[in-house]
Amino acid sequence: MILGDSTPAVTASARGGGSFTLDEVFRRSVERHPHAPALVDATNRARFTDGAPRRLTFAEADRAVTAVACRLRRMGLPTDAIIGIQLPNIVEAIVAILGVLRAGMIAAPLPLLWRRADTVTALGRIGARALVTCGRVGAFDHAQFARQVATEVFSIRYVCSFGDTPPDGVVAFADLLAGETPEPSAPAGRHPEGNGAAHLATVTFDVAEGGPVPVARSHDELLAGGLAVVREGRFAADTDILSAFAPSSFAGLGLTLLPWLLTGGTLVLHQPFDPALLMQQQPECRSSALILPAAVAFACVDAAAFAGAEGMRVIAAWRAPERLAASPTWRRPDIALVDVPIFGEIGFIPARRALGGRPSPIPVGAAERPLQEGAGMAVEAVRTDRGTVALRGAMVPRHAFPPGIAHSELPHLKIGSDGFVDTGYACRVDSASKALVVTAPPLGIVSVGGYRFAFRDLQSVVGGIDDAATLAALPDPLVGQRLIGNAADRLRMQTGLDGFGANPLVVAAFRDRSARGV
Repeated sequence: MILGDSTPAVTASARGGGSFTLDEVFRRSVERHPHAPALVDATNRARFTDGAPRRLTFAEADRAVTAVACRLRRMGLPTDAIIGIQLPNIVEAIVAILGVLRAGMIAAPLPLLWRRADTVTALGRIGARALVTCGRVGAFDHAQFARQVATEVFSIRYVCSFGDTPPDGVVAFADLLAGETPEPSAPAGRHPEGNGAAHLATVTFDVAEGGPVPVARSHDELLAGGLAVVREGRFAADTDILSAFAPSSFAGLGLTLLPWLLTGGTLVLHQPFDPALLMQQQPECRSSALILPAAVAFACVDAAAFAGAEGMRVIAAWRAPERLAASPTWRRPDIALVDVPIFGEIGFIPARRALGGRPSPIPVGAAERPLQEGAGMAVEAVRTDRGTVALRGAMVPRHAFPPGIAHSELPHLKIGSDGFVDTGYACRVDSASKALVVTAPPLGIVSVGGYRFAFRDLQSVVGGIDDAATLAALPDPLVGQRLIGNAADRLRMQTGLDGFGANPLVVAAFRDRSARGV
């Protein structure tokens, strides 16, 4: 069992003193209950991507993970190859990440809405060797898009797709979830020496004014993030989780993949843009834990009474942590709420709502209890001399990536000599509680629904198309911020941005709002 009698061993791994990798944690659940449901798609999957909704037991998921790992190895990719993964919040996203890790490689999940400019820069910066995607998301052809990216990133040797009909030159992966047994085995990826849990597992991407910032984490750093969520949410073994938070960032991994691995229950995957279906499916799948963007969590709970709410907990992810202090009072005492303010890719701080439904304060220094007696903190927070939040702890990376980047002019994770990493979020110390209060996002960075952009770079691209055009970032209660653009010729601007490879959220900023008077 992952929780209970095995918790001390997994906890030791999460602080660097154990030997558990994510694959080993997953294998324990497979061994314990192979025929229990493991991964479940949303019922409306066909509306946004290829294929009918999938439902895998632990044994079926294990076979699919092995099949992905074997195919990657048979393609000639070496141990520690970095594999980009750009998928919606579907079963294949979880299988792909675990398959990459089982192959002894490093998973680099990417935000789904990233387009060419962001993706090319990020994957080129880390020397990715392959890119795994799907056929379509909505009307957008992701397999063709991945092929275009590969032509611009010299290190990419393969493009792989879970889509039904991959284009020429793309390696088909859809069959890896269909077979009863994996394809002929290939040599497993093994790290030659040392503690496997301390080895790099993932690379995610923060954003600075110079572009994407690679942030690499080991297995034990990822486990520390997951354990912080599991403990603060008081998850029991076999907790069934419904998540609308894709594993395309550290927060997505720490709130979705890791709690599922650590509890060994069923993980139901949803899209955050369909709360009505989510509310319908929750009682059907009998999930006792919901992982939701904070705005969706409050909208869902206010809109309807959950079926079987006793013992339920809601994990509310605050992509804009400066909004937490002024958030509404939680008025459902029968449902526990855990706030998770997210500080980009640096870390997050899970905190259960205090009595009365108000957010719990963030203490200066130790942000939460030790992982176990005598262990280090999963995360701790301080206010820097610049008036910003800095984090360190077992979930916070201790090295910049790739090796040597700290001596270059490229954007990279800057780690202080004391281990603290400045998040850039402005804060103050409350005079009464002596707690940290986050007051503003990092200067120059725009965050729209969890997608972060360097605003100066956006303005430069827009100005290059039309020097009279304007672009502004305005506060938005649902997605943090929203972009509003004005140009004399909106269609020309949209075409130019799309040709540049800009994120669709940027392109949509210049849509015609005259009909709605916006």
